Amino acid sequence: MKLCSACLLGINCLYNGEIKSDQKVLELAKKEILIPICPEQLGGLTTPRDAAENKDNKVFTKNGKDVTEQFTKGAQEVLKIVQLFGIEEAILKQRSPSCGYGKIYSGNFDGKIIDGDGITAKLLKENGIKIITEEDL
Repeated sequence: MKLCSACLLGINCLYNGEIKSDQKVLELAKKEILIPICPEQLGGLTTPRDAAENKDNKVFTKNGKDVTEQFTKGAQEVLKIVQLFGIEEAILKQRSPSCGYGKIYSGNFDGKIIDGDGITAKLLKENGIKIITEEDL
């Protein structure tokens, strides 16, 4: 059993309301249990919502609104799910301000990628959860 970013399973939770499932993740879901999570929705944000990026250990929308509190709350709720089910591994959406692992957007809304982790990925990593991205499958 693994945790999985819900968007990778085709659940309508991307910030822009689009559905972009990942074929490799869908194939894996046929073989093992993947528990879908969307930290942004768990933190109280709607779908669709304004694009957001990480900057200086906070998360801001493209309009400059600080949504760090919602992202942090969502990450904490995801950690509760991990602990409830004894999950040890997660498949997270690369470059997401929540789930990005190893690579995230620069925080300047310029399309540039930098090294770093999203809010949820960072919390899970700190709690010993093995993280892979859809790109690692």
